[in-house]
Amino acid sequence: MQSMVAALFKMNAGIERARRQRKGAGMLSLLQVIAGREAIRPSEIADLQRVHPSLVTRQIRELEDAGYVQVTADPADGRSYLVVLAPAGADELLRLTQVGLDRFALFVADWEPGDVRMLAVLLEKLAVSAAAAAARAERPAGRRLARLRGGPGG
Repeated sequence: MQSMVAALFKMNAGIERARRQRKGAGMLSLLQVIAGREAIRPSEIADLQRVHPSLVTRQIRELEDAGYVQVTADPADGRSYLVVLAPAGADELLRLTQVGLDRFALFVADWEPGDVRMLAVLLEKLAVSAAAAAARAERPAGRRLARLRGGPGG
């Protein structure tokens, strides 16, 4: 277990370093979040990416200046705005995705195809387990206690 956690932390640190040092890596993550929705508020993007809203505001401005996103007033909240992916942003998302795929292909170039497939399956399984654990941890304490005691709310 300890070696697995150490390996995951090492991989995560490398990915985070790439996001900070390579503009495209950080942009890819942001474009993926925006592309996954019809329209999204900056605050939702910040929540999904677990970053400060001011960072997202700056990043959205850069994406808008590059023509990758379009920003419109939020009809439900006059203080906010909605972000949608522009056609140029969809093209950039495809390009950056391919760059990432090519890079990861280098990492596993000497692997057996079955090992690559197994890694994908296990990473997906880990992601599902992590999401389930996070959801359980976010339940209000009263509901958790009721569930543990076999009462309502659990």
